[in-house]
Amino acid sequence: MKMLTGAVGAVIGLVVLALLAVVSVVIADDGASATGTANGGSLQGVPAEFRGWILKADAACKEPAMTPALLSAQLWQESKFQTSKKEATSDAGAQGPAQFLPSTFATWGRDDDGNGEVSLWDIGDAVMAQGRMMCSLLRQAKNSGYPGDVRALALAGYNAGWFRVEQYGGVPPKSFARGETYNYVRIILSIMPRFQGPSLLQVSGSGTAADALRKAATRIGTPYAWGGGGPSGPSTGFCDGTNGYLSGRCSASSTVGFDCSSLVQYAFWPKTQLPRTAAAQYGATSDRPVSRSDLKPGDLLFWSHGGSGSIYHVAIYAGDGNVLQAPRTGRNVEVAPLTSAMPQNDYYGATRP
Repeated sequence: MKMLTGAVGAVIGLVVLALLAVVSVVIADDGASATGTANGGSLQGVPAEFRGWILKADAACKEPAMTPALLSAQLWQESKFQTSKKEATSDAGAQGPAQFLPSTFATWGRDDDGNGEVSLWDIGDAVMAQGRMMCSLLRQAKNSGYPGDVRALALAGYNAGWFRVEQYGGVPPKSFARGETYNYVRIILSIMPRFQGPSLLQVSGSGTAADALRKAATRIGTPYAWGGGGPSGPSTGFCDGTNGYLSGRCSASSTVGFDCSSLVQYAFWPKTQLPRTAAAQYGATSDRPVSRSDLKPGDLLFWSHGGSGSIYHVAIYAGDGNVLQAPRTGRNVEVAPLTSAMPQNDYYGATRP
């Protein structure tokens, strides 16, 4: 999180360029299996002594953009999970696995591991402080109205200070500090997938339906964004006067994610190129209706306020009475029981794409 300038910044700039050349290398899992997370995804590539704290820090934050993979990628970029004073002390004075300046840690640090000491060298204290600071920055980013991914804005604030984000009205450009903050953000977002373990939803079989369900399952935990997402993946959405708001504010415009129909479109693309909205997806597949008693994984399910012209939600049948869906603003992509995914009386029917 240090902000470096001058000769030190030049050296770091060279290091960043070197890191960019190696981010495609798969990060080893340190011999441990993937660990489940609260939001339905899983975590891999993280040393065992960090895993529990990362999951705890994630669970303590209610911001949808916070994920274990985000915290893990940030820790790797900050310190490569190193904990010794020799390996985890920067020339700028940042210390510990989360690379806090002591003055900053004084704000965010707690005795989270209960050993009687508040220390930025303790893994538990450092990771929980990192989580608290990132959670606060994600909240600031969401409420700021600045364009771009809220995760990128928060990471920039962690690295350079939120006042720099305010100064530039977003992530500082490449010209700032020889690109340190710009590349810091880019590297972390690019390596996040390496820490995302296999989905807890296990999909068997092959074919278009199974492949679509398997693809959608990799997005479990992705935030809901009204109007966001498409064939290429999640994106920021928009508010239309009714939808996309959370606690009276337009959440969709600063949330990178999917809505219900864009998740379905993304899952089936490009083999089956479904239209964008839930109603249009029903129209495109309604000639292949499926009874509720004959549902198969990959079938599409629809909910309506009354008739095909009022369809408002679509989900993918995941088997065993469950659906995979992007439910609503403030929630994440999830697996939920069909009986409670949406109001039962609104269930309209199912189709087979």
